This record gives sequence, C-alpha cells and structure tokens, in this order.
Amino acid sequence: MKQRKIHRYSMIRRYGKIVDALIKYEFGYIVDRMGLRNLRPLRSRIRRQEKVLKDTDTGPMKARMMLEELGPTYIKLGQILSMRQDLIPPEYANEFSKLQDDVQPFEMNEVEKLIRAELGSEIKDIYQYFEPVPIAAASIGQVHRAKLISGEDVVVKVQRPGIRKIINSDLDIMYSIASFAEEHLPEAKLYQPVGIVEEFERTIKAEMDYTQEGRNADHFARNFRDDPRIYIPKVYWDCTSAKVLTLEFIDGVKSSNFKELDRMEVDRREIGIDVLKAFMKQIYDDGFFHADLHPGNIFIMKDSRIALLDFGMAGFLSQDMRNLLIDDLIALTRGDTVLYIELLRELGSIDENTDLSALKIDIDQLIYKYYGRPLGQLDTALILEEMINLLRKYQVRVPSNVALLSKGAMTAESFGSLMDRDINLTIIAEPFAKKAIKDRLRLTNIAGSTFRDASNWARVLHKAPIQIGHILDIAERGYLKLRFDPQGFDRVVSEIDAASNRLSFSLIISAIIVGSSFIIQTGMEPHIWGVPLLGVIGFLMAGFLGMWLVVYILRTGRI
Repeated sequence: MKQRKIHRYSMIRRYGKIVDALIKYEFGYIVDRMGLRNLRPLRSRIRRQEKVLKDTDTGPMKARMMLEELGPTYIKLGQILSMRQDLIPPEYANEFSKLQDDVQPFEMNEVEKLIRAELGSEIKDIYQYFEPVPIAAASIGQVHRAKLISGEDVVVKVQRPGIRKIINSDLDIMYSIASFAEEHLPEAKLYQPVGIVEEFERTIKAEMDYTQEGRNADHFARNFRDDPRIYIPKVYWDCTSAKVLTLEFIDGVKSSNFKELDRMEVDRREIGIDVLKAFMKQIYDDGFFHADLHPGNIFIMKDSRIALLDFGMAGFLSQDMRNLLIDDLIALTRGDTVLYIELLRELGSIDENTDLSALKIDIDQLIYKYYGRPLGQLDTALILEEMINLLRKYQVRVPSNVALLSKGAMTAESFGSLMDRDINLTIIAEPFAKKAIKDRLRLTNIAGSTFRDASNWARVLHKAPIQIGHILDIAERGYLKLRFDPQGFDRVVSEIDAASNRLSFSLIISAIIVGSSFIIQTGMEPHIWGVPLLGVIGFLMAGFLGMWLVVYILRTGRI
C-alpha cells in the first residue's frame, strides 16, 4: 500500500512537470483545453516565470526544447516521431531529428553492480580489462571498451540503472494524456495519439532489450556471410543479457573521417556505392534492413572492408509486404493510380473517411511530375518525402515498418551523397527493383501464389458452414449484437441532452407559475399590495428564471 502511494505521488509530480513544461514553452493552450492547469505545482504558480524563449523560436523549436527538458523518454519519443512524417507535420519531424541523447555517464560502481546481477560473475572474472570511462553515453545506456579473459577486444553496452522504471512510469502518463486528448480534443483524433504511444512503447521496449539487438546483429551477419565487402561484428552471447551487450571491437575509421580515409587511399565513392547496394539487398532480397546507416554507424576497417554497427534500429518486411511494395513500384512505373490506391487500401492505410477522388488527383499529379525522367535526375529522398507528405494530407497512415523503411532509405541516400554527391540511390536500386519485379512476375511464382490463394479459399470454404452455423446459433439465443457508431453521434447525444435539460427547466418554471396562481386564488396571509406574498414571490422567481433561460438560449444561439 505504501509503495502504491509513493508511485501515485511520483506520478502526480511527473504530471506537474509535464504541465509546467507545456506552459513554459508556450503550449499552455493545450493545458487549458484539456483542463490540466490545476496539476501545475504550487511553487510554479507562485514563482514568476522567467523568459526562456527567443522571439525567433518557432513552434517546432519550442516543442523540441520541451522534449529535451522532459528527459530520456520524451527525447526517444521525439526521435521516433521524427521518422513519422505521415503522422506529424514535416517541420516538426525535421526539428525532432535534431534531438540528441546528451547525458552524463553513470558511475563505474553502478556498472559493476549491473554486470554482477546480469551475468552472475564479478567484472574481473569476465573481462581482463574494462575501461571505466565510457566511449559513449546515451539516455538508455553507455558503451565501454574492454578485453575478455580469452583475449578478444570488445565493446560492452550497459543499460542505465533504473531507466526501465522511469520509462514505464512515463508510458503510463503518456497513455493517460493520449486517451484524455482523444476524448476531449476533436483535432487530436486525426493524429491517433494512443496509437502513437503504442508504437513508441513497442519500439522503446525492443531497444531496452539488448538480446534483441544481439539477435539483429546475428541476423545481419548471416545475410552478409558471403559478401566480402560488408562486415558485421560478432556477438559474445556468454557475456550478453537483456541489459548487457558484448560485441566485437571494430578497429577502423569512422566513414566521415575523410582525412584518414584519404591517407588510407580508400575510394570514398566505392564505399558509398557498396553501402547503398548492401541496403538494397537488405530490402529486396533479405526483407530485413538497417534503418540507421549514418556515418557514425559505418566504419572502414584496415583491410578496406565496411563494418556496419548499432543494430538497435532494424526493420522487417515480410514476403507479403515486399510483394505489396513491389506492386506499388509496378503501379507507379505504369502510372496506374487506381491500382496504387487499392494497394494502399490493402496495406490498411485507407479508411472510409479518405477522400479517394482528391487523393487520386494528387497522386496523378505526383506521378506526372516524375514520369519519364531519366533515373539520374530523380531524387529518391525527395520523392519519398513528397509521397509521405501527400499521404499525411489525407490522413493515410503508413505502417510503422514502411515508415521506418522510408527513414532508412533517406538516411542511406544521405550517406551516399556524403561519400560522393554524384551517387544516385535510384540508379543503384534499379537492377534490384527490376530483378524483384521479374521474380514477382515469373510463371513459377505466379503459379505458387495462385496455389496458395486456392488453398486459402479452400480452407475458408471448408470452415464456412461451421462458422455460419455458429453465427445463427448465437442469433437464435439472442446474443447477436450490432455495433452502431455513426460519425458525430456524440454531438447528437450532447444536443439532445441540452434540449432535454432546457425542456425540464421550462416545466419547472411552468409549475412555479401554476402553483403561484393557485396560491393567489386562495387569498392566504400575509398579503403585499393586497395579494398573497407567497404567490408574488413565486411569480418573481418564475420571471427571473424565465429571463435567465431566454438569455442563455440567445447567447448559445440554439433557439
């Protein structure tokens, strides 16, 4: 019970900090719309608010600074939202992409405690050397250089103590605020805040499980085992757990260190092309891709091999999803807008509220803009950005793995341009796309798909009599329920409620008038102006209430 009270108190304090930050960064109108101003700490209400913003600070800049002040969970939320231009305006997504994990490292004694608890041994029994000063520190964990007892040079990623408790607490608050916003702010429903929090929860919990990152690394290593140019560091599973990850140390040069690369006589253009080819292989051949191929995650080894690092942000595309994306590509290259929209519907991105006629016109214009251009004149990142902005305009929600793919493609293309500005992702992708389309349209694949579809239909038809009988049985017993959820029904209920309240109020006034009339007829004492006093009071009260009702009706405009 005591622990529950402490948790409730800490939740209230956290709510207060969030409300404080919203007001501080000039989002107080959200606080007022949601009725949360009473959660603001008393100290903040009394203390004079210091000006922290410049007149030149834009809305997106204020939002970014607010997330930075709220801490690790909200920084991660902003980083994930930066990849979802289909959910938030592009100016906010671009600003959130600047969010960085800039935090103080935690002490070495905390590292030793965590390793002892996770790996079941003292740090000296696992590593013959462990650098106490981390080479990188972020909100969720930090990275140390070390050497195993067996002699291998490694890097050890250690999770920040107590971070799971903080994130779980913040998630509870996010769910509460998101649900409240969907209920009380009609415009918030367009952005589906609860859905955003659910996606964020899946992403950040996967990131907090270091065994998942280790499995991702192993998966990439298997996919590139036959590629002599790409190297994936080894995972030491005996020294890895959910909160500790031990990886092979890569002795190489960061790909953005051009001075050192030139000294090594490395061809930067060749590096850029090889990385983009590896990314295309991940999409079209493997269905498993690295979504964060920026220079910090790409090292060049002494033998000129390219090492990919940091596997926390990886995406998976099922065969069906890859087929859908290939069909999308076929639809766009053929200028078949109708097919493209049908594929969006199949992705679950279009609902009954989407204006399909207007969407078709806009997609036609986008296709016409790029149709027939030479591949060298196409900017993949720009086309993806325009397409996502178009889908966002119509509230077409893109599946999270497709949004991650879009972000990964833009990051990979930026890397290619950094290595050599003449590298074009579209040209590199062309042979992979042609091969995928050719394979998709191969007779054996079509036959296989037809057979699978026929098998699925056979299964459906086999189960149909049983399912129909089950439905009829439920209906016969009176348990069949139909869900009725028309658009704007809440408003209709509100109007009916207001009308019934006004009618009840009018009946009360009428009853007072009738009662007062009876009293006057009786001639009961005491009198005023020769009329029973109680009857006069009743008439005055009815007149006052009647005038108040008329004024209210005129003010609300609902006569």
